[in-house]
Amino acid sequence: MNILLAVVLGLVGVAFAAVGALGLRGRLRRNPFVGVRTKAALRDDEAFALANRVAGVPNVGAGAVALVCGAVVLFAPTTAIALVVSLIGLLGGVAVAVAGGLVGHRAAAALPEPEPADGCGGCACAGACGVLTRA
Repeated sequence: MNILLAVVLGLVGVAFAAVGALGLRGRLRRNPFVGVRTKAALRDDEAFALANRVAGVPNVGAGAVALVCGAVVLFAPTTAIALVVSLIGLLGGVAVAVAGGLVGHRAAAALPEPEPADGCGGCACAGACGVLTRA
């Protein structure tokens, strides 16, 4: 049981740390699965990169919490202690990652709105606004 719990915490820790490291380095691209996924962060590539750069350190920290707790679980003398440490590690890691996501969201929301393309008010007409209004 202890080995299974340690493996689960290890996988969660590695996932959090990898996402955090990619975000810190600016190598995490917008995708449908990982990273800060709020409306402000998904507004454009710049906002997504900033949100995940800011959330990178807490995500690496969340990964460290899960990895350390996974290591502790391996040496837990009883299954009850292993379960408690696993729960603390999992909840602690998720709490730190969520806090990082909130900080990343705030950073992305603080960015000014991107300017619309020249001559276009941001509609879905593929830049033909001037042509449509002259007719």
